[in-house]
Amino acid sequence: MIINKLDSIEFRLKELHDFTWLKKYGTAFWCVDQTGSGCICIGMENKGKKYFCKIAGVNTIEAEVSPKESIEILKESVHLYHDLKHPNLVKIIEDYNYKQFYVVVFEWTEGECLFDHWNFEKYQENLTIKSPKEKFRQLSVSKKLSTIDVLFSFLQNVNKKGYVAVDFYDGSIMYDFLTDKTTICDIDFFKKAPVINNKGPEWFGTKRLKAPEEYIKGSAIDEQTNIFTLGALIFDFFGYFSDEEIRQRYQNNQFIPCSYSNWELNEESYQVASRAVRHNKNERYMTFSEFFRAWNEASSSMIPK
Repeated sequence: MIINKLDSIEFRLKELHDFTWLKKYGTAFWCVDQTGSGCICIGMENKGKKYFCKIAGVNTIEAEVSPKESIEILKESVHLYHDLKHPNLVKIIEDYNYKQFYVVVFEWTEGECLFDHWNFEKYQENLTIKSPKEKFRQLSVSKKLSTIDVLFSFLQNVNKKGYVAVDFYDGSIMYDFLTDKTTICDIDFFKKAPVINNKGPEWFGTKRLKAPEEYIKGSAIDEQTNIFTLGALIFDFFGYFSDEEIRQRYQNNQFIPCSYSNWELNEESYQVASRAVRHNKNERYMTFSEFFRAWNEASSSMIPK
């Protein structure tokens, strides 16, 4: 591990690099270096305008792919942000090669990632600091329901454009607690349908939310897989799970809904979310439109128990 520095920001990589070329975007004020993607993310500011710079090929200390692979993945992702343009999706400014790196520059979006794993150590060391996930869970029901509406809108758009949302989870979602805006910030692994799981249990995604077919090599990853993912996110937003129950998801490669007694909303909404995460795909909603209609009907009387 080697400490790199840009302005007052320090970050850890496997080797030393010169990042002064980023100074054309101003001064560095923020960084995330603990990524499995092999990319480093740096916030830059120039005369009040902020930029989010994502740089592949830097060989992060937690990289799960080689620098070459990280560049290929980031390059492949650029068209997704154009094809899947949405009011709540981050916007690309430019992308280009620079020496051995590949760079994508986004408009800066205010907000906090709902699964900011790079800060977990900080929360463990200081229990008075609330994580974004914890702060989000404590929001009013109406505010969290508005986020669900955004996710439905975005994922319906993804499906309409002929794509599948791969590796979509709470780490792909940002929330601005000042303006209550929800932003989708990471769609790098989304794929054009049809999509087949060619990795088996190692298919992209967190075990906290993955559908059964995301563990089975040769299985189709499709609209109903994404319905499962959204259903699992809804359970995480409105259900209570103990640490042991979450540990079991990792150990058993299986998402299990919380009990109704640990559900924040009404019974109708619980039944809708439960159907979305059925193990058998044929028992889930067939389309996002069907899922959304059922959720809306349940939400007409959706108040805390």
